[in-house]
Amino acid sequence: MIAEVLINSNVKNLNKYFDYNVPVELTGTIKIGDRVLVPFGRKKDLEEGYVINFKEKTDFEVKYIASIENEHGLTKNNIELAKIMSRRYFCNIADCIKLMLQPGTSAKTFTNRVKEKNSRFVKLKKNIEEIEFDIETKKLKSEKQIKALKFLNDNPDILKTDLETLTETSKAILKTLEKNGYIEIFEKQVNRNPFINKNVEKTIDLELTGEQKEALERVVKSIENNEYKEFLLYGVTGSGKTEVYLQIIKEVLKKDKGVIVLVPEISLTPQMVDRFIARFGQEQIAVLHSKLSVGERYDEWQRIKNNEAKIVIGARSAIFAPMENIGAIIIDEEHDQSYKSETAPRYNAKEISKYIAKTNNIPLILGSATPDISTYYNAKEGKIELLKLSKRANNSEMPKVEIVDLRYELAIRK
Repeated sequence: MIAEVLINSNVKNLNKYFDYNVPVELTGTIKIGDRVLVPFGRKKDLEEGYVINFKEKTDFEVKYIASIENEHGLTKNNIELAKIMSRRYFCNIADCIKLMLQPGTSAKTFTNRVKEKNSRFVKLKKNIEEIEFDIETKKLKSEKQIKALKFLNDNPDILKTDLETLTETSKAILKTLEKNGYIEIFEKQVNRNPFINKNVEKTIDLELTGEQKEALERVVKSIENNEYKEFLLYGVTGSGKTEVYLQIIKEVLKKDKGVIVLVPEISLTPQMVDRFIARFGQEQIAVLHSKLSVGERYDEWQRIKNNEAKIVIGARSAIFAPMENIGAIIIDEEHDQSYKSETAPRYNAKEISKYIAKTNNIPLILGSATPDISTYYNAKEGKIELLKLSKRANNSEMPKVEIVDLRYELAIRK
């Protein structure tokens, strides 16, 4: 079997596929999207590449694939999207693929890649009755050892550093307890949680206005029918677009599917995150934007991939989140120009969203108080379904607008 491999390079001349033999031991395990190491040209070091396709034979004399990196591979859909982006935005496929890789894993050198964070934890190895017996019989005499063991009984599986700090215990004391079989020190993976200091009061669904209800019902109908449909939620400032988003997401979650919510700028993300955490809790939400550390983004990406987080909130690059069972895409402030990337590859997140929504037969909701002129035109032409929120959610009055003819004002002043 022959694999067509794309070399991981931004050199224009290498924006093509190279044929490689698949070793017998990899037959049956190798698949489209796998990251592989291959000999390339006269280079002594192996080059990284991506499996794009398979075929039965080749007209060239080819080398063998050296190995597979299954840890950070891509899906067949990722490869297909990268090909489409390459044609649409006139860029290398490899550049597009990098957008879809787990944050911190695009470096060719393995030592430069981000990995899971492991920390050392402590737990009791003996039950508390046995420990208390040893204390009574004076087998355990050290006050600091006894203090550490009692604290561990009340706080099982605690970080080793936290135990040392909170009980003023030295490493030597813990080492002695481990040696005597009282405790076990072990390593465990921990998530770098960007919400670690978040404490948001829980909220419930608000009562919707007539216009909000109608907008929600029309989107939910599309969700129930598993059909692609593009909606423009055109609502004045304060009309409650975010509440409509929240209740759309609630309906998607009922179907055990996920949602991607794009916001235009990083500065808007904390506001949106607070609203979403208050409604759905931290466990179901993942955030992806450049203000997070690479390690935090790595862990958030992993949570999405493992189907632990059902709601993804972030700037334009969040559209590439590895959410397999997606139920809706929401783009807030869709008129904002930051959805277009100004660095290579210069993609438009709105166009990518449309492709993903079509591919998955799900609704795409575009929200704005001042929609993009082309979006509004398509809505008026019936290409996009228009959902209008003309009134403020709390029934407050709209600000009074007065048109002033400055030519007349200037004439009076003369």
